[in-house]
Amino acid sequence: MQLQYFFELFGTFFFAISGAMAIHDRDHDWFGAGFTGFLTAIGGGSLRDITLGSYPLVWIGDINFLYAILAGILIALVFFSKLVRLKRTFFLFDTLGIAFFTILGVEKALSLGVRPEIAAIMGMFTAVMGGVIRDTLANETPVIFRKEIYATACLAGAVFYLLLNFQFGVDRNINLVVSSLLIIIIRVLAVKYKLALPGFKKPSH
Repeated sequence: MQLQYFFELFGTFFFAISGAMAIHDRDHDWFGAGFTGFLTAIGGGSLRDITLGSYPLVWIGDINFLYAILAGILIALVFFSKLVRLKRTFFLFDTLGIAFFTILGVEKALSLGVRPEIAAIMGMFTAVMGGVIRDTLANETPVIFRKEIYATACLAGAVFYLLLNFQFGVDRNINLVVSSLLIIIIRVLAVKYKLALPGFKKPSH
């Protein structure tokens, strides 16, 4: 459980940074940036736990998650001018966040006794909903509605984790790392080579 716990803390930390940085070109104060970072960090996990009926919510039951959120927001605010100049910084923190949160969402769902198919969906849900909240607050089109591969990478990583776990019996800690890396690799390659799923078009008349 130790590795999973650190993964969840780091995922929370990374999402808090990405949320706080998301409004760098908006007319927001520090509170606005912190509020966005906070909701981004807790959004996916909280909605997952509410859906699955798991209480108290993770960040309420363990104060370390609140500290991780505050640390992420503080780093984003203190080093804001340096971080925002790095074109890939926001992408990096967001990618690390979804990778960790996907697998941890799967783990949490499995621990509550749901079927693997539902666990995979819950993993994806955990990862992407924080970004949806972040983009909505920043008045941007949520990333899952853009052409780039995002939620698909999370779902692929979730299915891969379940496959390694149930079919091959891979050590849990190794599986956490490998499955998270798969999500990161898919996401990086998709952005680098502009990969996207086929568009959904209305039938022509």
